Amino acid sequence: MAGGIYLIQDDDRLVEMMEQPYDSEDQLQDLLVTYPNLIAGDQIDRATARRWLLISREAAPSDEETAVQWSLDHLFLDQNAVPTLVDVRRTPNAELRQKVLGQSIDYAANALFYWPVDSIIALFEANCRDRGRDPEHIFEEFLGANANEDLFWQKVKTNLQAGKVRLVFVADEISAEMRRVVEFLNEQMDPVEVLALEIKQYVSEDGLKTLVPRVIGQTAEAQQKKSSATRERRRWDESSFFAEIKARRGADEAQMAKAIYLWAKSQEPEVQIHWGTGDAYGGFAAQLPQKGRKPYQLFTVDIAGRMEISADNYGSQPPFNAEQNWLELRSKLSSIGLSLPIEPGERRSPSLALFTLQDESALKQVMETFDWVIEQIQTL
Repeated sequence: MAGGIYLIQDDDRLVEMMEQPYDSEDQLQDLLVTYPNLIAGDQIDRATARRWLLISREAAPSDEETAVQWSLDHLFLDQNAVPTLVDVRRTPNAELRQKVLGQSIDYAANALFYWPVDSIIALFEANCRDRGRDPEHIFEEFLGANANEDLFWQKVKTNLQAGKVRLVFVADEISAEMRRVVEFLNEQMDPVEVLALEIKQYVSEDGLKTLVPRVIGQTAEAQQKKSSATRERRRWDESSFFAEIKARRGADEAQMAKAIYLWAKSQEPEVQIHWGTGDAYGGFAAQLPQKGRKPYQLFTVDIAGRMEISADNYGSQPPFNAEQNWLELRSKLSSIGLSLPIEPGERRSPSLALFTLQDESALKQVMETFDWVIEQIQTL
């Protein structure tokens, strides 16, 4: 029997809890359904812990003609709409390990084919019915009452199109061989994230039980690749930016970013485009030069799929530092989803998610709004 952990009771009594194997794979699978937090979202993303929406247990391909004759143990989505494919095994041996890895990678590679977004929604609703829960209520619990469900499912589709999925192999013990394979795959596969999750069970003589999850596979090199571009790729230009945003955010968001970029290019020489460095803030800025004053930065578009403006930049310069002009600017920008503060000059950076601009009229309104902004500045 492996070593244990120790629990201090309120009466200062030390309770030894010894590691104990699970009775079956089903027991471990049931625990993940009942307690999705066991997937250790705080370890997967330490900056913003992942939360989980269970789509289905025993999710199988929707195409009856497919040659794949097996099903995935669990399909989850996180709050960023990233499909998370979970396979559960009790201490897999070498032969089973190879089979599990091959099947899961096969499934991930063909996820869009197996699971169009309509199929994922149907799986989610069927799972809710089986559990006697209202799908809308579960969705509100997951993302909040004000969340836009349609936009969320669109984001799921975008992630699938970009191949942005997560594979998680779960066992009560992850062998050294399995660890090396997972670490290698996680370093090499981008944007796919490949992780192993070891969930050990500890039980005391009087029936107390605790579960200890540990995420495996996040080497320093893998984390750098998943969370940011390499140092050589952090100097953005037109080619590298649009290739990367398509890989990370999908073709739809890349198309939105391209349309905004082409609009800014069409305003040259009045508008200048400056390429940034870094990752989270890597992208381009559209600036309007001003004689004798700092340039107006109209907006930035970054690699995270956001258009962002600086309230301080607008509110500290004419013409928008005047109250009436500021109120008019607030109204114009609010209509496209950029919420300025009440007072000009307040330090705030409102942002707009590019995936909200997939409607052609919404994108057109954004461009027309900044046409108006440029016109107001140039009347000085």
